[in-house]
Amino acid sequence: MWLKNLLVYRLPAAREIDPDELEQRLARDALQPCGSFEMESRGWTFPEADGSFLYRERTHWLIALGTEQKILPASVIKDETKQRAAEQSMKQTYPVGRKQMRDIKEQVTTQLMARALSRRRTTFGWIDAAAGLLAIDAAGEPRAEQLVETLRRTEDRAAAIRLDTVRSPASLMTQWLVAEEADGGFTIDQDLELRAPDASKATVRYARHDLHGRDIREHIKAGKVPVRLGLTWNDRISFVLTEHMHIKRIQFLDILKREGDGEIQDEAEQFAIDFTLMTGELSTLLADLTAALGGPKEKDGAGSDT
Repeated sequence: MWLKNLLVYRLPAAREIDPDELEQRLARDALQPCGSFEMESRGWTFPEADGSFLYRERTHWLIALGTEQKILPASVIKDETKQRAAEQSMKQTYPVGRKQMRDIKEQVTTQLMARALSRRRTTFGWIDAAAGLLAIDAAGEPRAEQLVETLRRTEDRAAAIRLDTVRSPASLMTQWLVAEEADGGFTIDQDLELRAPDASKATVRYARHDLHGRDIREHIKAGKVPVRLGLTWNDRISFVLTEHMHIKRIQFLDILKREGDGEIQDEAEQFAIDFTLMTGELSTLLADLTAALGGPKEKDGAGSDT
């Protein structure tokens, strides 16, 4: 399995967490199907088909938060409520009032909820216990925060805080764009989004475009700030870095994937090889990126774990 997007958190107490104990706690908070009158259920599930709630390769652990949601579109509730309100109005020979309408809507919602179909999704979290980091494969912050909150309830020592660095990603991206080159093993790709910091939020986007041009430097000189920049690390992983330290559209390049592509027929063994290769590369990438950003910013006296 290959992670696609990463939101990175510091996990200061990671070294204090016993993996066996953590797995037991995850199992106690396993995902349960939605009840008849529940719209959502959340809990831990297997990250790999081995029946374990915590997948482990040395100090790299993988967890999976499962979410089950009832599919009940608001338009369906609205249409059914209107129809029942019309029928009730005919029966009582006068229009349905506001309170009566609310009661009908609640009744409709309860009845439809019991018959609604459910869908499940899984959000993966990778714990680098040695580095004290938690990286969540999520395209947006809300899903990542769901995993963080659930993990904190499951294991109170797993209190995670967003990785904040001495330099902002926007500052580093600006420096690299003005210099027309990156350093620390990074190279600039062909995707960029610049945005004005004022109320206008004027935006300029480049896709599959050479970013070594005067026009980009002119936009920066005029005050626009890079909020997304495509980068490649050591010719092995390409990704898009955002102003909020969100690592998106991760692609493990052919040279890396070939190393994990063998004649192995056993899926569990292939999963182990891919996970070991992926986490080894990503942990080094995160260390290099954090170093380029000046290291973690200290907060409330917390020490650096990276």
